Amino acid sequence: MTKTLTGVLLALSLATNVSAQLNPRRPTNLAALKSFPGFYHGRPIVVAANVGVENDQLKATDGDNSIHLLFKGTAPDGLDEIRAEFWDLGRMKPDDIRLSTYDLRTTFKIDPDAPWPRPGEVTALIATAVTPTTPPTAPSIRAIVLQPSRYLQQKVTIIGQFSGRNLMGELPEAPGKSRYDFVMRATGAAIWIANMRPKIRDSNNKEIELALDSRIDSSRWLEVSGTVQESRGLLWVDAEAGSLKFAKPPQETTTEADEPVHVPLGPPPEAIFSTPTDDETDVLQNAHVRIQFSRDLDPATIKGHVRATYLPSPAAAPGEPTPTAEFTTQYNAMNRVLELHFTKPLERLHTLKVELLEGLLGTDGQQAKPWTLTFSIGGS
Repeated sequence: MTKTLTGVLLALSLATNVSAQLNPRRPTNLAALKSFPGFYHGRPIVVAANVGVENDQLKATDGDNSIHLLFKGTAPDGLDEIRAEFWDLGRMKPDDIRLSTYDLRTTFKIDPDAPWPRPGEVTALIATAVTPTTPPTAPSIRAIVLQPSRYLQQKVTIIGQFSGRNLMGELPEAPGKSRYDFVMRATGAAIWIANMRPKIRDSNNKEIELALDSRIDSSRWLEVSGTVQESRGLLWVDAEAGSLKFAKPPQETTTEADEPVHVPLGPPPEAIFSTPTDDETDVLQNAHVRIQFSRDLDPATIKGHVRATYLPSPAAAPGEPTPTAEFTTQYNAMNRVLELHFTKPLERLHTLKVELLEGLLGTDGQQAKPWTLTFSIGGS
């Protein structure tokens, strides 16, 4: 039995078609889309959900979450696999060409005369295919990512390629459970492995530690056991001690499983919080600067791409040189925090300017957004 789905299928531009060919759809789930709309916006994805009408809109639902679905065609009753592009309309402009064929009021419940929705407020799946699917017969990274509710709090054993600290930029955030958390990926899907240092003994009983911040080990296949956990739309496997070992690639395949990994670029890393804050005054002379980022940084690009300088002081005597600020940096990958430690106390009654320079990159090679922090040091 099938039900007719109403909606409009947007004809994608040639550029979008080329992008889709280079960027295979990434398995994810509705909870992740709702928790990290900025990360998934504009990305080709695949989700598993039921399709039905809710509040006069076609929706993809998984029991706890639902997202507006636009599709022209029919879909079987029951669990469906939905191939789509995810839109966060708050990150689009009202005159975006992709919206030109839609009636905003009818399709998205947006009043064109009212303020434009905020990011994350109005989202949609622009589907190209809705096909029947069945519950997985065995746990795999893809199965867990597509249908996490079937595996939460359960012990699983999975096989995947090592991907360090999200070196391919496939996941929006780290769980921050330990300093050694890493990503494993297979058949287009990716998941975090927590509380497990990536150290393995090979067939010669030689201990090998895989590189968390380099792709040198990204071709290695691993097997690990642990319990599936979830928080705020982010999945991870809480690894069981001693279960990590080298493995052969699994036999599981999908339509897009054999495509090369060309991960769509996510949003550029940007500074989202700092101490001191911008324009703060009376900062202590022994203060450190802490900058938290929205996404993981490539630690190798930090050196030479962070600058701290004192601004000329209006109170300085004629010919008095402007002091210099010397510092060291420390990056905490677990919390995505960069710290600047100054080699001597900050100059009293001066203003310090901290800049992120061109060349500071995320782990997927994305250029960090330009950023400046300026604050004034107190007189005591």
